[in-house]
Amino acid sequence: MSDTPNRTAVAPDVAAEPVTLREKLAAGRFVISAEVDPPHGLRTRKVLQGAALLKDAGIDAINVGDSPTAKVRMSPLAMSVLLQRELGVEIVMHYTTRDRNALAVHSDMVGAHVLGIRNILCLRGDPPSVGGYTDIVGVWDISAVGLMRSLKLLNEGVDWTGKPITGEADFFIGASCDPNADPLEPQLRLMRRKAEAGAQFFVTQNVFDEKILENFVGKAKRFGLPIIVGVLPLHNSRHAEFLHKEVPGMQIPDSVRERMRRAGDEDGPKEGQAMARDFLAFCRERCAGVYLVPSFGRYDLAAELIAEIKP
Repeated sequence: MSDTPNRTAVAPDVAAEPVTLREKLAAGRFVISAEVDPPHGLRTRKVLQGAALLKDAGIDAINVGDSPTAKVRMSPLAMSVLLQRELGVEIVMHYTTRDRNALAVHSDMVGAHVLGIRNILCLRGDPPSVGGYTDIVGVWDISAVGLMRSLKLLNEGVDWTGKPITGEADFFIGASCDPNADPLEPQLRLMRRKAEAGAQFFVTQNVFDEKILENFVGKAKRFGLPIIVGVLPLHNSRHAEFLHKEVPGMQIPDSVRERMRRAGDEDGPKEGQAMARDFLAFCRERCAGVYLVPSFGRYDLAAELIAEIKP
């Protein structure tokens, strides 16, 4: 018999592989998300099929819009839960304060947490008139910054009035920002307010100009929070002109619009895809991640870009 005492083998410490969006950002992984807009009506098959393409391509999370450009769509909470249930994908749920008072906000957020939604992108929302609803009035009982404060309080175990709730929430709180703002300083001051209110990551408006993005990222580093950059592949010249002239907060450089004009209708999607591909490569070296916004429901084109840039 050996004189050597028995010893239990101990495995070396192995860092857990990051799984959630929060963990990936904390680990310095370059993350890729893409937007899926809920349907206007009752049919969800197209949205589910598109989201499945994104998942198969290797998406890290799917963003669910909240009636973007104030055009009414299915509840983002319902769509988020449906995608999570059917596809098992992580969700970043957009939530605007345009349509709800403080009571409804609290109710929705508690419900979202219980149903497994953790990532909330806090937004003000466009006025109803932008979507053509001239007879509807926005609520805005609280601001987007107020929503961030409410989520931070829920994470601390109290509601917005200071009353305790049963347990502490675990929301990962997102905020929007606009690198295209000119002048930029007011936007940076607003970002500071959002960070102080509880924001843990930023998602930008769609950016098309590399110089604008580089300048913005350099100045936004002061907040020490991950920045996920919005990238929208253009479809044709008409699409580019419409976004530039009609959509609030969207600025497309003359050089980009000229490239789309030269490409023409037939080669427009290919040119838009090529520009998006170049911009994604630029973002990879400078930002925490990207947020793709598919044009006209072309989830297949977004999936191609995702598959190309995944490590």
